[in-house]
Amino acid sequence: MVIDWLAVGINPGEATLFIQSKVPEHAELHLLLSMSTPLSWLERIPTYKDQQEKLKEKDLSTYGFLGYPLLQSADILVYKASKVPVGEDQVAHVELTREIARRFNHFYGREPDFEKKAKDATRKMGKRNAKLYKQLRKSYQEQGNDEALSTAQALVEAQQNISLGDKKRLLGYLEGETKTILPEPEALLTPTAKMPGLDGQKMSKSYNNTIALREEPSSVEKKIRTMRTDPARVRRTDPGDPEKCPVWQFHQIYSNEEIKNWVQNGCRSAGIGCIECKQPIIEGVLAELAPIQERAKRYIEEPESVQAIIAEGCEEARAAASETLEEVRQVMGLMYR
Repeated sequence: MVIDWLAVGINPGEATLFIQSKVPEHAELHLLLSMSTPLSWLERIPTYKDQQEKLKEKDLSTYGFLGYPLLQSADILVYKASKVPVGEDQVAHVELTREIARRFNHFYGREPDFEKKAKDATRKMGKRNAKLYKQLRKSYQEQGNDEALSTAQALVEAQQNISLGDKKRLLGYLEGETKTILPEPEALLTPTAKMPGLDGQKMSKSYNNTIALREEPSSVEKKIRTMRTDPARVRRTDPGDPEKCPVWQFHQIYSNEEIKNWVQNGCRSAGIGCIECKQPIIEGVLAELAPIQERAKRYIEEPESVQAIIAEGCEEARAAASETLEEVRQVMGLMYR
């Protein structure tokens, strides 16, 4: 997987690549968050119900499966991420993470004389910034102005003359009466935030309906040629509807406007068959994978360089995660070492 990430262009100089199990703070934060996360929050996750229904042959009646979204939340919160790049089907997981962070901050973000300390921190911003902060806070709290909240948060983050603790108080004071310990992240979606699997279901390795980045071209071609299409097209002469065909969603990414129009007209009039319709997708996917697979060869031939990247990333990740856990333990009264 790491080779795939490097091959698609992830720069280890800008992104930290690491192995989760090498950073035990993930598991510890997961455990601590599980003490305050209602069971019903985990049971309502759409993918939990969906996979229980579709993977009936597997025993999924375990906390490991039920609690996996909470572990994902810990993965995000341990680094205090502000944006999380996800697919559309994972937005619910990010929303769960926001709720978990909000609940944790509500329970443990309170401190003696919080409001007084927040007001003292406001004065440290200087008269002009303090006045603007108060106006924005009032606009958000009284009118629900989200733009005012975003502007106020940016204003606080830009302050150079106040401590990190005061920044957290001011950020928490914007939304209530608690200090922000675990910031609430937001989902970061791409223009194409959802891709179907080769069988029309959600794309997932669990459903065996994916194309691997280093898959052989012959295998890729075979998989795309056997993709499901519009059920209405039983015979070659039957007209279809691209909007009901998983292949069309691939055209949205891999085809230009001319080909899209060709597909729309040809499918609806039965002027083209499904195999013809899939050919541009085959060509587009193979063209995209070719340079990725070429770059991957270098890392396959130099496993030591990949291991070095991971080792360095694990150290960086653990250093960042340790800071968060130290703060979490402190507010929970668990500073036993």
